[in-house]
Amino acid sequence: MGYTAFTLFGVLLQFLAVAATGTQLQERQASTCFPLNPANTVTDRLNAALNATGATGLAIQLCADTNYNITAPIKFAYPNQQITTLGFPGLDLSHRATLTVSGSRAGDGTGHTTAVDGSCANCTSVAIRYIQIVGNRAGAGPITGGANIEFGGANQNQVIEYVHSRDPRSWSCLHVAEGPFTCANTLIQNNDIGPCGTDAFQEWADGISLSCKLSIVQNNVVTGATDGGIVIFGSPGSHIHNNTIVNEGAMQLGGINMVDWSPWHGDFTGTIVENNIIQGGFATNLTNAATEEGKNADDAFIKIGLAMGARTWFGDQFGYNATIGAVVRNNVFMGGFGYVMAAAVLTNWTVYGNTIDQDVTYIGSLGPNCTKGETYPDPQPFVYNTTALTNCTMDQAFVNQDTDSLTCILPDSGDFWPWVPSVNTTTGTLPTGSGSSSTPGSSPSGSGSGKSSVVPLAVGITFGILGAIAIAAGVRWWALRQRALSRKVTY
Repeated sequence: MGYTAFTLFGVLLQFLAVAATGTQLQERQASTCFPLNPANTVTDRLNAALNATGATGLAIQLCADTNYNITAPIKFAYPNQQITTLGFPGLDLSHRATLTVSGSRAGDGTGHTTAVDGSCANCTSVAIRYIQIVGNRAGAGPITGGANIEFGGANQNQVIEYVHSRDPRSWSCLHVAEGPFTCANTLIQNNDIGPCGTDAFQEWADGISLSCKLSIVQNNVVTGATDGGIVIFGSPGSHIHNNTIVNEGAMQLGGINMVDWSPWHGDFTGTIVENNIIQGGFATNLTNAATEEGKNADDAFIKIGLAMGARTWFGDQFGYNATIGAVVRNNVFMGGFGYVMAAAVLTNWTVYGNTIDQDVTYIGSLGPNCTKGETYPDPQPFVYNTTALTNCTMDQAFVNQDTDSLTCILPDSGDFWPWVPSVNTTTGTLPTGSGSSSTPGSSPSGSGSGKSSVVPLAVGITFGILGAIAIAAGVRWWALRQRALSRKVTY
């Protein structure tokens, strides 16, 4: 079966399963919300309800505008269970109930990290909808443990939608694990994710971490991740599309990462990454009117907008083991980056149609973790190592460079960020300003502008999205993409 048919067949199975699950859950709806009080027993009561005999299909409805401080993970136990907020859909998303991670932290760097766990052996078709998850790191360093949300395992047809997950104590805001490589058909959509982690060394965190085949990640907004906005661990046959990743308030290692050789042994067969917006940092104040560039108060930029292949991230850790079989197309980049796209050690990989917005600059110089004596490319749009590509179609203006370990770069101190007055750097709203034209390039210090002449390109995009956040995400994606396509840089 061809890759496209393989993916579409998985999608069809997924939506049939989700539809059936929705019918079952509606039959189990309660008319009252799950009581917070007594608050000191709420964790035990939630878990007892999910583990009760006959709890298959149970829908726990939390109370709107209510914060539940939980001291241990809330664990699904049977198929078709869900956790949501009473009154949704129908209420404004600001009224979603909140689960706040409040368990202890141990002196050895471990402790309570996960709010909701859907990875049990019998957790097929569980779902969380219309809730908020607060990891409650609260400025402390990370501790060892799971993500805010831990789904996947030996399960299929799970759903995470209309969820806000932020501030994880550990390494990710949302993780779907592969289990014994039987996890399949997870639907992650219409979520608002972040902030996640800090940009202090090894205190980073992902937005969405996907390691489940035949899954869909769509119409999500990831703001303020510090490791990868969306990290794809193989996940063959998955479709990652129409997401918006916004760099905000901190350095970010990657926008979308396709760099992990483990655990799928590099298998990205049939995985498609398309029509995503990746927004690097913008100037917080204008300091160079001639170039329409300025400084960013937080040195916020994305080191690699879209990274492909393990060596771009891990150097020689995985040798020349290749990542295999993905398609990366029609994504849009804007803001400040080290490299828009970087690639190394790929097989049967296709890249085309990706667009650089006019308001892009290339920022960075060697940091203390760069290996002395090694050669690193100056920041620029597209870099790859041609000696490590096999049967690949790379229809972008890639430049042949050594692309090992590119995340060691740090931002330069200077007015190198694009200035767009309408960009609110604290909320990631739509950039709509226009910039001057110049030739793309990089300076010896590793900073350059991607501003160029406008090349109009009209693209019609139709979204069929249910719910207020889906409409907002779709409109945002369409507006950003239309703007970028009409202002793209041609190389």
